Amino acid sequence: MSPFAIQLINGFKETDLELEDKNAFQALQQLGAIEEVDGLWKLKSLFRVGQLYVNKEGRGFVEAQSEEQKDLLVESQDMGEANPGDDVVVKRVIARRGRASAKVQLVVRKAHVFQIVYTNRNESNVFEILDLKTGLPTSAKMEGMDLKAFKLGTVLKVDSETEEVLEVFGDLSDPKIDEKISLALYKRANEFDEDCKTQALEVEQEVTASEHPARIDLTHLDFCTIDPVTAKDFDDAIYFDMEAYTLYVAIADVSHYVNYFSPIDTEAKRRGFTTYFPHKSFPMLPRELSENICSLKPHVDRLAFVAKIELNRDSLLPIKEEFFEAIIHSKRRFNYEEIDVIIDKNGANVEKEHEKRILNYLLPLQQITARLRKKRMGDGFDFRSEEVRLSIDANHELKETSIETGTPSHSLIEECMLLANQASAKRFDYGVFRIHTPPQLTKLEELLEELAAIGLFVKEYDDSPSLIRAIQKEADSMGIAPEVDSMVIKSLKQASYSAENEGHFGLGFSHYSHFTSPIRRYSDLILHRLIKSQLKEDEEQNEYLLRNIEPLCQRVSELERESTKAEWDFRDRKLARWAEKHIGEEFKAHVVEVGENAKAVLEIDVEGISVNLHGDNIMLFDKIIVRIDTVSIAMAKIQAEFVAKREKDIMGL
Repeated sequence: MSPFAIQLINGFKETDLELEDKNAFQALQQLGAIEEVDGLWKLKSLFRVGQLYVNKEGRGFVEAQSEEQKDLLVESQDMGEANPGDDVVVKRVIARRGRASAKVQLVVRKAHVFQIVYTNRNESNVFEILDLKTGLPTSAKMEGMDLKAFKLGTVLKVDSETEEVLEVFGDLSDPKIDEKISLALYKRANEFDEDCKTQALEVEQEVTASEHPARIDLTHLDFCTIDPVTAKDFDDAIYFDMEAYTLYVAIADVSHYVNYFSPIDTEAKRRGFTTYFPHKSFPMLPRELSENICSLKPHVDRLAFVAKIELNRDSLLPIKEEFFEAIIHSKRRFNYEEIDVIIDKNGANVEKEHEKRILNYLLPLQQITARLRKKRMGDGFDFRSEEVRLSIDANHELKETSIETGTPSHSLIEECMLLANQASAKRFDYGVFRIHTPPQLTKLEELLEELAAIGLFVKEYDDSPSLIRAIQKEADSMGIAPEVDSMVIKSLKQASYSAENEGHFGLGFSHYSHFTSPIRRYSDLILHRLIKSQLKEDEEQNEYLLRNIEPLCQRVSELERESTKAEWDFRDRKLARWAEKHIGEEFKAHVVEVGENAKAVLEIDVEGISVNLHGDNIMLFDKIIVRIDTVSIAMAKIQAEFVAKREKDIMGL
């Protein structure tokens, strides 16, 4: 459901509205669908807002929002201009045949504003326009232009309502078009508007400590950053006071530079997240902020919002947790590889004095975080799925792939960030939480039945956590841990943002939020503002934030999914282009899904290539030979034929 729909349910002030929702607000006023009660606008009792679902028979439904309500039936003649997936306001009508029914009054958010399509000729040589997401025929028109004149495979952006061509992207034969397609399919933006650029250029280029007398001066502390070697924006810096056994997690103070309702804030809220492709990032904030004044670069003063966490030396439980605005001066920018070498050599390779000072706390901190991780694994889970990293060349062709694995340096930073994220969440009963709800036991038992087919059995378990651990233990002994972990992850619910705390199942935390990456996540910027309003006892700001926190959580949850889908889509397009060059060739593979949607992963130097599989008599995790049959560059799909089982190679069970 859209953020505006949630506002209609919970109540809002007119000043809370996003610009994009003001027309809908005015239309609802004219319809008499909303009323102002105690200073807040809400839907009247005869009206409901929700997503329109349409079944195969063409009948629509708007789901109930509470136990007291019933789903409302919307007959096809009562849908107006609404389409499946749209958020609509409906009005109750006299029940038909005893069924609670309604009629669409207004579409408050369209599910599909535009389509990405391409020109094609089918097997009968008939010209057609195909939806790039679904592969189904659709329509498009362009004033003064016959679309048949375009080269086959031309990609177009089309207005879903008018069918007018809005933009010509290029053609599918050009690998550079993949970037445009993936961004457009999932509504990710590239360039910033002029008002954002203008505001970004007006932001100060350096920090002058004397201009911030109220901030705590931590410039004397030996903070450092640890990031990937390619990183350009540094969200977080750490320092550990050995004597006081206190961790300082300094986070870029984005909220100081990005004011409410400013052009940059409005755009950041619209983007929600930085999207990362292998060759380029599409930042949430203009680079003048994300890679400069907000970034905790070494050897310059920077404004930071700091979590200060004192730990018990024995239990490592937090004794005291504080948050405050500060100025820091990072003494060294490390990358993960450097820290891994330093840990491996116990600092023997370090000669510079300021680096030795950092290692005086960093090496002991690494031991502390290793203990924290071991302790955390008692309540949380370590899912060993492998993340594939792509490298592409100047022509946007796939160059190579690699598997990203966690190392001691990654774990060191991760545990520090987890402490800060937990500390931030513990401050609230209602706020911005990162939640991961426990899986249903029945879901995991269905997975267990599937795994029984390949000889993985678990007889004794009490609940979902114990069943997952038992499955992981068996998978380990069979040498199929990463594959089974991927299946377990699919059976779990996705983590999301919520105004209500429901804990984080995967991490095993009772309280968790996202505090540590405001440069690239809008959720963290919201949380910073919420904590600051609490610290400064700003009741007006606190009340505004909490009144709108539920739609904001819904917004960032949706945007996170869109950003992730764009990243996956781009990856799949590059892998499909590789596969197109190898049609007809045979490869070793292993089966990862069976049934109607059978899939196998190729066992080659290019990691992560999953193929849709034709063929019977295959079992989960079978080692097989497949032949690449067809490739759709438009839909980034690879189809393969099952050739044979690798008899000598079949996984021993």
